[in-house]
Amino acid sequence: MERLTVKTRPIEGQKPGTSGLRKKTHTFMEPHYLENFVQSIWTGIGGVEGKTLVLGGDGRYFNDRAAQVILRMAAASGAKKVIVGQGALLSTPAASNLIRKRQTDGGIIMSASHNPGGPEEDFGVKFNTPNGGPAPEEVTNRIFEATKTIETYEILEAHDVDLAILGNKTLGDMEVEVVDPVADYAELMRSLFDFDAIAKLFASGFTMRFDAMHAITGPYACAILEGTLGAPGGTVVNSVPSPNFGGGHPDPNPIWAKGLVDLMMEPEAPDFGAASDGDGDRNMILGRGIYVTPSDSLAVLAANAHLAPGYKDGLKGVARSMPTSRAVDRVASKMGLDCYETPTGWKFFGNLLDAGRATLCGEESAGTGSDHVREKDGLWAVLLWLNILAATGKSVQQIMHDHWESFGRNVYSRHDYEGVDADRAAALMETLRTRLDTLPGQSFAGRTVEAADEFSYEDPVDGSRASGQGIRVMFEGGGRVVFRLSGTGTVGATLRVYLEDEMDDPARFGEDTQKALSDIAVAADEIAGIREHTGRDAPDVRT
Repeated sequence: MERLTVKTRPIEGQKPGTSGLRKKTHTFMEPHYLENFVQSIWTGIGGVEGKTLVLGGDGRYFNDRAAQVILRMAAASGAKKVIVGQGALLSTPAASNLIRKRQTDGGIIMSASHNPGGPEEDFGVKFNTPNGGPAPEEVTNRIFEATKTIETYEILEAHDVDLAILGNKTLGDMEVEVVDPVADYAELMRSLFDFDAIAKLFASGFTMRFDAMHAITGPYACAILEGTLGAPGGTVVNSVPSPNFGGGHPDPNPIWAKGLVDLMMEPEAPDFGAASDGDGDRNMILGRGIYVTPSDSLAVLAANAHLAPGYKDGLKGVARSMPTSRAVDRVASKMGLDCYETPTGWKFFGNLLDAGRATLCGEESAGTGSDHVREKDGLWAVLLWLNILAATGKSVQQIMHDHWESFGRNVYSRHDYEGVDADRAAALMETLRTRLDTLPGQSFAGRTVEAADEFSYEDPVDGSRASGQGIRVMFEGGGRVVFRLSGTGTVGATLRVYLEDEMDDPARFGEDTQKALSDIAVAADEIAGIREHTGRDAPDVRT
């Protein structure tokens, strides 16, 4: 084995987004691209000499090759040990748990989350800090600065490490421990939930369909749902992780998981339906004849978490990203809980969780989680729902109806305009930004603007600030529209428009979401000039 110092030069555009660096797979496969970014991570965190890291990914195309590069670079830079999931596989929440349980110096997760995978699709790399959570902006900024000045990187010239067999091995002077990617995570879930009650629920004839979407959660769901809890074989479908996610888009929403949604709307549907995404940190929840929005799911979990053993003493507080609906705010108000509004990006929840200010957190983009790890966690949310169903004996429909009766309904939808020309998307936001002071008092589609601003956040724990986090327009009567450019895409820009209205009349609780929000959707277009700026007559995706 030989330690090589390879000359390189900065590569433009290696700025981490809300959760690491995401680009087209072929971009990561270009000479020096992955290596430059990994070396910049080492620089940004003060080096890896003598440190222990966790490594794993969602199994998308290039995951196996990237893992070998990262291992050889860690060894060349003096890392003491890398704990890697068998086959270089780890779901994102499982990686977070492993970092925390083994008290490592952080870890690298290879994933582009819910983005599609394959040679022509997406890949990503992110660093998680020793608390198990995504690197905060101060760390990602240091990493980005390092990408702009890099001149060399270190790598070991060596054969691949056999990641198929569990156990300890060496790479140069570095130890590589290959671990079962599921075992530690499954043990954590057992400590949080009443597995006996859930097993009895399945034994009673309760039926479920879990769509793993050919992604990383498949092995976890099979082991826990079918193996430990006794759900019938076939409960988990599309359970084998695929480099291209079976040719699909591993995003658990009604568009990309249409097969599951169609099944759950049938008269003889299973009692419960769920799905997770590419790296296992997102979820979708359905009952027979009902789709539960992520915002509603967060609110229901907050209201009922005490039914699970891990949360029997109640919640310390709740937190949501700014674009997420204010349904959980209503729960917090009624239950006397602190409720925090943060920018988009799970890293913003980290300080609240570490400081014991929040127990449950959620984002409208199908991510919910708790203080058990420092990432959102798709299968955790599914298991908490199962625990609630087992404890109450109610159906999903009954739970939602009772919840709305108690707290009211926040009808909510997100409209995505994908692949918009970046300059045109930026022009829309800038034009809107200049008009904020003039909007209050004006009426659009019959809705009068009460207030408008650009969201900024001051962390209540460390005082750090984040500005430019999305534009909010609040209407009289409780309605709201939020405009934001997404940081998770790899081509062009994604304009996300979040529509919300408050509904307290039980007679309207069953009303179609898009119909209920039609006036606010028209108002959003009139306010921002969406058609004019994007050239689109309608969003690409409604969730």
